[in-house]
Amino acid sequence: MSQSKKKFHYAWIILIGVALIVGLNKAGITTLGGLFLIPITKELGIGMGSLSLYFSIASIATMITLPIAGKVIAKYDVRVVLIIAMLLQGGGFAAFGLMNSVWGWYIFCIPMSVGSVFLTQIVGPVLVNNWFKKHNGLALGIISATGGIIGAILQPAAGNLIADQGWRNTYFILAGVVTIIVIPIIILTIRFAPKDKGLLPLGAEETPTEAHETTEVISGVSFANAKKSSAFVALFLFFFFITSISSFSQHFAAFAMDNGFTIQFAGNALGIMQIGLLVGAISFGILADKFGSKNTAIFAMLLGMVPVLMFLFNPTNPVLFMIGVGIFGFIIPSLSTLTPLLTSALFGKKDYAQIYSTAAIGLAIAGIVALPVYGYMFELTGSYFSSLIVLLVLFAANILLLIWAFAGRKKLVAAGLMEEEVITIKK
Repeated sequence: MSQSKKKFHYAWIILIGVALIVGLNKAGITTLGGLFLIPITKELGIGMGSLSLYFSIASIATMITLPIAGKVIAKYDVRVVLIIAMLLQGGGFAAFGLMNSVWGWYIFCIPMSVGSVFLTQIVGPVLVNNWFKKHNGLALGIISATGGIIGAILQPAAGNLIADQGWRNTYFILAGVVTIIVIPIIILTIRFAPKDKGLLPLGAEETPTEAHETTEVISGVSFANAKKSSAFVALFLFFFFITSISSFSQHFAAFAMDNGFTIQFAGNALGIMQIGLLVGAISFGILADKFGSKNTAIFAMLLGMVPVLMFLFNPTNPVLFMIGVGIFGFIIPSLSTLTPLLTSALFGKKDYAQIYSTAAIGLAIAGIVALPVYGYMFELTGSYFSSLIVLLVLFAANILLLIWAFAGRKKLVAAGLMEEEVITIKK
């Protein structure tokens, strides 16, 4: 490999492209749904639970798509797949602006969610796993941090747009902007694997074989063995609970307005949450590389209890509300940064894409259950108090699941199920 390639690896170009794709779609489309809930329910006379039910339908579409997505993105040209996904997500989101009935959200959230699976859940972990042998945590942290930077700009802007231009036009504007920026990024930067450019992953040690070949040793548990293990069950449940926790962020705008704050304040609060996400994304990536994904995840769960307690005891103080939202935003990257790293730490890289995409069904199931449950709990009780209690329980449960998962990994290793495979790369 040439000295120039050693100094600057194409993996960093991949990281920049993926970070922008994931960040724009998450911050500009996926995480903004909650900001529209109050304006839509007031204008169209739809109940909060009924409207937020579209999050469940979206999660069902996500759950069905996830196990297929890992295979599709590995089999077909990744750029074509991602462009189609962008058209589905952007088109579905824009269509919401044309709707007058809740059924519109129920229908168009399906193509939006199918596209989102590839753009916000699969492309980051899979391409980072393909291109980075080292600095995985940092790379995933940069992806989340980029979303935080973009979100800190777009989310307050979205709140102001809804106030000034109305929620319908805001759907159109955001969908158009994200689609126009993302498609050229996909075309210009994205490649599926290092072998597509005659490279090894960043940090891989070369073992010379012939003049134009090198080898890489990949170790891990096969999907067939992984899916039957207690470690997989624990990881699946961890995905379910951490997504249920993160899903509450979709209700922050409604939570803020329920406590007497304006929609502009709610948009600014979401911006503060994105700043917290930015700091957390970098922090969790570095902490995971230094202390391991397990210890970092346990730390994240303990820290996450702090803002929930703040919201329980003093939800109407604007300063404390902003601080609490910022801390909550800080722990959200534990979903996008730590779950891929936990998967790799538990099962290795052998069948990573299939194991991760299957375990990630827990993310989708959580969306089916958690998002509308928070909405219906609000309708029934008139507040988010009971939802906050649920969040505390979920944080505690996740700590126990992490301990169980890594105990299950030890059993896999003891049983000799951590296999090795030698891959030959032609240069």
